[in-house]
Amino acid sequence: MQDNGPVAQTVGTGKDDSMPPTATRTWADLKQDQPASRRSIPEGLWLRCPSCAQMIYRRQMESNQHVCPECNHHYRIGAAERIRQLADTDTFVPMFTNLRAKDPLSFTDLKAYPDRLRAEQIKTGQNEGCQAGELFIKGRAAVAACLDLTFMMGSMGSVVGETLTRAIEHATQKSLPLVIVSCSGGARMQEAGLSLMQMAKTSAALARFDDKGGLFISVLTDPTTGGVTASFAMLGDVILAEPQALIGFAGPRVIQQTIRQELPEGFQRSEFLLKKGMVDRVVHRHQLRSEIARLIDYSGV
Repeated sequence: MQDNGPVAQTVGTGKDDSMPPTATRTWADLKQDQPASRRSIPEGLWLRCPSCAQMIYRRQMESNQHVCPECNHHYRIGAAERIRQLADTDTFVPMFTNLRAKDPLSFTDLKAYPDRLRAEQIKTGQNEGCQAGELFIKGRAAVAACLDLTFMMGSMGSVVGETLTRAIEHATQKSLPLVIVSCSGGARMQEAGLSLMQMAKTSAALARFDDKGGLFISVLTDPTTGGVTASFAMLGDVILAEPQALIGFAGPRVIQQTIRQELPEGFQRSEFLLKKGMVDRVVHRHQLRSEIARLIDYSGV
C-alpha cells in the first residue's frame, strides 16, 4: 500500500482552496456563511422572562399589557403606556406639560444635572418623570398622575412634585376622583433638599383634598420606594398594588445589613404588605381598570 503521508498536510494548505484556513477566519466570515433567512430575523423579537425563564415572543407580551403569558410576571412600563392602558380611547387630556426643572444647586455627579436631564428627554421623548391630566376610566371621569420609570427611574424632583400637587389641586377644584400610579426609585438626589420638600408639599395637598371629601386611589407598582413611599403613595383612601411589586422605603439588602437578621420570605413585596395591612388589594394588571372604575362607583364621587 502506498503511503500518502500525514493527512494533516493536505487540509487547508492547497493553493486552490476557496476557503481560507480556519485560523484566519473571523466572526464576520461566519456571519456571512449563515443562511439569509437566519440573518434577516430582527433582534429583540424574543426575550427571556426574568421570573419563569421561558422564552416569550415580545409582541405577545406587549399585547398582553406587558405581562408574561406563561407566569403572569408584570413587566415595568412607562407613564405613557400606563395611561394608554388605563384611559378610555382618546380621552386623556395632558396637563402641566410646560414645567421644567432647573439646577439651583449646580449639581454634578458623572455629568452635570442639566446634561443628564437633556439626555433623558432625548431618550424618552418626555419632559419629566411624571405625566398628569384628566381622563375617563370606563366612562368615569378622573384626574390621573403617573410617574415615569423610564425618566431617571421615576425619581421625584421639584417638577414631579409640582405636577403631582397641581393634579391634586385640580381634582380638588373639579371634585373629581384622583388616581396616582407610583413607580419610582424615590427622591431625586440631584435636587437634594428641594426634592425632599416635595414629600411635604404633596402630602399637604392631599390633606386638603381629603378635607373636601375627595377619593384618592393610590396604585403601587414595581418599584415604589424611598420618599415616594414615605409620602403620597401610602396616603390613598384605597391602596392597590400590582402582583409582586417591590414596595418599601429602604431596599431589603440595606435593611438586612442594618439589622443583621434574615428577612421573611417575600419581604417588601405587595403580597407580604397585603397580609400586614399596608395594602388593601393586590390587583392583576388586566383587572386594574375595572377595579378602579368599581371603586369610583362604590364611593359615589
